[in-house]
Amino acid sequence: MMLSWITLMLAVMTSVGGQTLLKAGAGRAELLAQLLDMRTLLGLCLYGGAAFLYIIALRRIPMSIAAPCTAASYVAAMLIGHFVFGEPLGIMHIGAMMLIVSGVVVLALA
Repeated sequence: MMLSWITLMLAVMTSVGGQTLLKAGAGRAELLAQLLDMRTLLGLCLYGGAAFLYIIALRRIPMSIAAPCTAASYVAAMLIGHFVFGEPLGIMHIGAMMLIVSGVVVLALA
């Protein structure tokens, strides 16, 4: 069962990596250039890998627990957006992150 939780965490981290690369590739002026940017292509590959890992995790973890646990990616995305891309991080963001983390912890312990 522990291996399934590790796989779920890897799926979340891989998904966040994909999101980060998609954001990095989004700076291109034209849509076709953005789609063909190596960061975008690698980001899409990471998303595929995240889906594969998630499928493996679902073999042992109920979806009613696994799916909400992927909300941890929202927290990581907010932090990466702030520290890597200079996006604002206000009090509402921080409060939302605390709620998400609390919910994920409660579900993981259920």
